[in-house]
Amino acid sequence: MDTELTYLAWTIVLGLVQVIATAQFLTAANGFAYGAGNRDTPPPRRMSIYGERLERATKNLLETFAFAAAAILIVHVTGRHNALTYWGATFYFWARLAYVGIYVAGITYVRTMVFLVSVLGILLMLLGLHWG
Repeated sequence: MDTELTYLAWTIVLGLVQVIATAQFLTAANGFAYGAGNRDTPPPRRMSIYGERLERATKNLLETFAFAAAAILIVHVTGRHNALTYWGATFYFWARLAYVGIYVAGITYVRTMVFLVSVLGILLMLLGLHWG
């Protein structure tokens, strides 16, 4: 499997870990019955600040994931693997991984810079498709 697809697979794992961990924070705050229920009403108790930050980091991943996944799949289907697509996928994954910890820790400004690195990764893949 090429590097870009490997990073796509690891990003899927990262997203699943974030979703499951967020659900654990919600269940810890509101009990198993609420976590396993239909959630027709807002949770009676808020998650811890770390759970809420993790939830926002997860939503942020989902906002960019479709674009990154599409770029990686286009690279794979067209066979346009090159240094730009390699580094783009690399930047995207490692920035997304770092973003989780930075967001949960509450480190402002750096979080935004790391987010921009992940966006740069997507742009690099698109550039690699055109110029690589």
